[in-house]
Amino acid sequence: MDPLIDDAQALFQAAIRSVQADQLFRSVDLEALLEKPLGAYRRVLVVGTGKASMAMAGAAEALLGNHLDGGLVVVPHGYQASLPASQRAPAIVEVVEAGHPVPDRAGVEAAAQGLSLADSCTEEDLLLVLISGGGSALWPAPADGLSLEAIQETVRLLLHSGADIHQMNTLRKHLSRIKGGHLAAAAFPATMWALVVSDVVGDDLSVIASGPTVPDGSTYDEAVAVLHAYGLWERVPSPVRDHLLRGRRGLRPETPKPGADLFARTQTLLLGSNREALEAARTAAAQRGYAARIIARDLVGEAREIGRAIARRAVQVPDDRPVCLLWGGETTVTVTGLGRGGRNQEVALAAALELDGSRRRVVVLSGGTDGIDGPTDAAGAWATPQTASRGLDPAAYLANNDAYSFFEQNGGLLKPGPTHTNVMDVQIALIAPW
Repeated sequence: MDPLIDDAQALFQAAIRSVQADQLFRSVDLEALLEKPLGAYRRVLVVGTGKASMAMAGAAEALLGNHLDGGLVVVPHGYQASLPASQRAPAIVEVVEAGHPVPDRAGVEAAAQGLSLADSCTEEDLLLVLISGGGSALWPAPADGLSLEAIQETVRLLLHSGADIHQMNTLRKHLSRIKGGHLAAAAFPATMWALVVSDVVGDDLSVIASGPTVPDGSTYDEAVAVLHAYGLWERVPSPVRDHLLRGRRGLRPETPKPGADLFARTQTLLLGSNREALEAARTAAAQRGYAARIIARDLVGEAREIGRAIARRAVQVPDDRPVCLLWGGETTVTVTGLGRGGRNQEVALAAALELDGSRRRVVVLSGGTDGIDGPTDAAGAWATPQTASRGLDPAAYLANNDAYSFFEQNGGLLKPGPTHTNVMDVQIALIAPW
């Protein structure tokens, strides 16, 4: 394999390792955060949701020791058997699996259990909430009058629309009994600390897993606007439309807003984000002899356009020394074809088309730090100037949103498996001298 590809994969792994739970929890001093010693609380409970929540629960157990009285976290199906050896499995906190990215009945039941644990808390209790990306799907908790099936169909439509995570979660918060600060409302007046791993651009706490523990500034009006913006208003199930319209008329309560008394005993600590992952990749690149630069931490936009732009930037780099360029963020895909893939694979395939014919020594790698890209077993893919000229028609595969099939046949799929963390995506361009 090309040494550049080896290096790109190594940098990607360094990024992931830096934001796994055992690394992030090294900086957590619960005794310093809390208003009183752990032993002074009547009960200490843990609830959590997201792709990192199982590993976070294991790390939290190590901090809490014999003060922990129980809890429950929910992760995607298959995660319990995929925990990396570097991560500690929880022994006290129950782990359940549920559907992602489309919620399922198991997620409904897990959210109900989480709400029940929160509701059981008194002002003498401590509730530790572990939140990471993926939590919105895993904790659906449909609002009163909405069925799981209505939520599922709405989510499917959103996933194919090109809506970004801020827009998707604005809608999700207004269709749920746990999102948008509702978990905090259930736990009040308990002491609540939320430990969060961010998977959204800008690290907005109200967007990460749809902000179950923080105030929500979005409104029913904005949720309705998202559906209109993407031509989905007439396509979502009628109970969803009816629910949103009743909310807009004031016939359903809004999500808890900033300044509400129920947040007086709720605090949040951001443990990790894409920033840490990119810094780790930059450091690893420098150790390998690259002049490394982080270009952006807020990369958004249509995946194929981003892939082309990254490739163009890479081939314009002066060729006098090895260079590493890094981006982080989360692109989107407007699905019009029938193929398989994800946003990172589309970034790589578009980059391959842009690199085609270049005489530069370049590799562009794009990967999801959760180890999963769309409905596939890949985290993403990598491309070189030779990728597009191996007998397949990359433009046709891209037009059909079928990047996975292209790279599966052509080589280049990135398959680390579930990483039990999630801080969006990392794009790496390595450029070597002639």
